[in-house]
Amino acid sequence: MKKRIIIYQVFTRLFGNNKAKCTMHGTKAENHCGRFADFTRQALQEIQKLGTTHIWYTGVIAHATQTDYSQYGIPSDHPAVVKGKAGSPYAIKDYYDVDPDLASQPEKRMKEFEHLIFRTHDAGMKVIIDFVPNHVARQYHSVCKPEGVEDLGEDDNTNLAFDAQNNFYYIPGQTFRPGFSLQDGAEAPYEEYPSKATGNDNFSPCPGRNDWYETVKLNYGINYCNGGSRHFSPIPSTWIKMRDILLFWAGKGVDGFRCDMAEMVPVEFWGWAIPQVKHRYPSLIFIAEVYNPNEYRNYIRQGRFDYLYDKVGLYDTLRGVICGYSSARQITHCWQSVDDIRNHMLNFLENHDEQRLASDFFAGNSEKARPALLVSACMGENPMMIYFGQELGERGMDEEGFSGKDGRTTIFDYWSVDTIRRWRNKDSFDGKKLTADELALQAFYTRVLTLCNKEKALRNGIFYDLMYANNDPHLFNADRCYAFVRRKDKDLLIIIANFEGTDQHTAVNIPAHLFEFLQIENKGEVEASELLSGKKELITFCADQRVTTTIPAYSGKILKIKI
Repeated sequence: MKKRIIIYQVFTRLFGNNKAKCTMHGTKAENHCGRFADFTRQALQEIQKLGTTHIWYTGVIAHATQTDYSQYGIPSDHPAVVKGKAGSPYAIKDYYDVDPDLASQPEKRMKEFEHLIFRTHDAGMKVIIDFVPNHVARQYHSVCKPEGVEDLGEDDNTNLAFDAQNNFYYIPGQTFRPGFSLQDGAEAPYEEYPSKATGNDNFSPCPGRNDWYETVKLNYGINYCNGGSRHFSPIPSTWIKMRDILLFWAGKGVDGFRCDMAEMVPVEFWGWAIPQVKHRYPSLIFIAEVYNPNEYRNYIRQGRFDYLYDKVGLYDTLRGVICGYSSARQITHCWQSVDDIRNHMLNFLENHDEQRLASDFFAGNSEKARPALLVSACMGENPMMIYFGQELGERGMDEEGFSGKDGRTTIFDYWSVDTIRRWRNKDSFDGKKLTADELALQAFYTRVLTLCNKEKALRNGIFYDLMYANNDPHLFNADRCYAFVRRKDKDLLIIIANFEGTDQHTAVNIPAHLFEFLQIENKGEVEASELLSGKKELITFCADQRVTTTIPAYSGKILKIKI
């Protein structure tokens, strides 16, 4: 039986940190840090209970940091080109190493990660890690690369702004000199000559504070200084090195890659590399962070990605509906616009880049996630992802340091996550330190996400949108409710989500076309099982008749009948 993919994204550094009171801009010694070992067998079992099939361990590969690990043979990073005390996990400093912060014994860090992969598999889940292909830390240098592997930039001709076989882009004769102070308390200023281009396609030696100034852009054979001309024959050096990095991690037992800013890397590279990697590891999955809908089909068909972020479609629309400035009717357009590739879209309500749903910058109320989760998780066969703490209503309203108070959980600072810390409760997972509301929300997430694989109609059933047949505002509030059907074999589910803060006494019209489309007969009055509450109710299931029911505030119903 093929399972629906349910991804639990966890920021690895933060998960196991039990420090209750952290210091803003605190060091690792002051604020402590979670480790691979904190993902105990019990912790993994608890994550699996949510319905999780895959864990995305965010921030595994070694990245630039202000913490000194030179005693372990790891070069120190200049603090001026590190964001936050812990550093960004997207400023990779060694593609062949894991972050020493995450190890109980830094000298055995890779072995500890391999043990984590084994424990995760033993708990019945698969492992996803980040692959960051577009940029690296300014002081990138691999000390753990296998014998015979050439380092990035090792053979570059730094006298040329562009060469198809260079790994980096250069600004010859220019020193790196950003338009703001980079000293950051260091004894000596950071020096880089010649300056390299910055990761967010800034090809000047003077990036600004809002640029990705801590990173340098990798060169895949596109000459951005000459109209973006493409030079892919012979195969650029960067292509070969990055393919080999993917093969290295796949060989460790990793089951998938979430590819950071994949659309900033030419689609031709992905179409060349992914089939080669999958030839050796056929079950691997590749997830692309792509935000341009005009490029979706290119990255699936030519780039050979399995899944893409559905950010600018479903996520943005649901955010608008949750916050009350968009109509639930717009959800229909979301699936219609990607109908031919719908099973390739990855749905989510939170991730490390986005603001926490319960934060003051988003909905301000974790209860408002319930109807959005029903829609996002139940309307397709495609993967669903949640971000650790989302299921507990984590607010992300701390002011941690470099991150600031922005409604996001920091990726730059040493910190702990309040709801996760209380849920773990020193590895007891007994729920005693969670509030009744947090426990209820966790139970709702668990119920919905486990149903995605328990119910075959949600796992791989036909989808039918009911919104076009429900235009009477006196009977159905189409701006604040969304209704659809899923069917597989004799199981039919009527799913109604209520984004309003009050109960909705609603009558959902079931059009005659549904019966023709699904080739089913009128049933009349039938007993339906409501899968979220476990209760039974009588409904009328006939062509052009209405299912009358009451939908709880900020919630929904899944009515199951046999046909």
